[in-house]
Amino acid sequence: MLNRRTFTAAATLGAASIATPLIQAQAKLEKSKISIAVGGKAAFYYLPLTISEQLGYFKAEGLDIEISDFAGGARALQAVVGGSADVCSGAYEHTINLQAKNQFFQSFVLQGRAPQIAIGVSTKNMANYKAIADLRGKKIGVSAPGSSTNMVANLVLSRGGLKASDVSFIGVGVAAGALTALRSGQIDAISNTDPVMTMLEQKGDVKIISDTRTLKGTQEVFGGPMPAGCLYAPTEFIQKHPNTCQALANAIVHGLKWLQTAGPGDIIKTVPETYLLGDRALYLASFDKVREAIATDGLIPAEGPKTALGAIASFDPMVKADKIDLAKTYTNDFARRAKDRFKA
Repeated sequence: MLNRRTFTAAATLGAASIATPLIQAQAKLEKSKISIAVGGKAAFYYLPLTISEQLGYFKAEGLDIEISDFAGGARALQAVVGGSADVCSGAYEHTINLQAKNQFFQSFVLQGRAPQIAIGVSTKNMANYKAIADLRGKKIGVSAPGSSTNMVANLVLSRGGLKASDVSFIGVGVAAGALTALRSGQIDAISNTDPVMTMLEQKGDVKIISDTRTLKGTQEVFGGPMPAGCLYAPTEFIQKHPNTCQALANAIVHGLKWLQTAGPGDIIKTVPETYLLGDRALYLASFDKVREAIATDGLIPAEGPKTALGAIASFDPMVKADKIDLAKTYTNDFARRAKDRFKA
């Protein structure tokens, strides 16, 4: 039997499918086949991307999407820089790091308004943990070196008086491999996203020492709003494909709107079974924990870019705050139009 939410989602999808020819007629896509690189698609960090894909919102915009999943955001970014993908679904702060290397990329629709990254120490390997200084010489698992999980770990280390070189970072992904690495003792601490962190936390495998899965926690760690997951691409690509980028933004904002009223049961029915990591109850508990971190309308908050730049510049000497033009790292034009269309 269809419950009300399921019926609504199905009806929305049906209506979207019917609307496809109309949308294409209104704005001819410069490129309809688009490859998106993502680092750890099963994480809640990228839930809006998965929802928009699974509910057919990209197809409704006339897009033929191919999503390539990598072990972490840094590797997904490499695919776009190398030309094997058009768009990256990843962390906003990469646009700042890229500009510091004289490479210009722009975020054009936001998926997450908090990083959703927590850092935990192993209750087995570090049972006597007291302070950040205790991590010196330890192995810290991240989704992939250079990814946002690595960035948050660097920030927390720097505030505790340690440098990135004082620890060893090991890529463990954002799924079952991350759970195994921590539980088997291969790593002493982990910086990762949900559902991995909630699963480790609730089973007593880790002690959480820093948490950006909530807006309050993000404020405490970063000192302001911190834009997180987004769709970003080379500025040149966006300039050459405005209608295509608008269609991409439309699909994501459509997904964000669906997520505002979706219940945990709706999520379970929509995401692939493998995303549950074998524990449906803990997956749902994870969703409850990160729900407020999901963006509502695709817009990057006005103070967000400044928060991100301040955080990165505080520990990365390669990023000079006075040399970065934040206005070139994002645009809200596409998300604003999508928001108006879907009343998100």
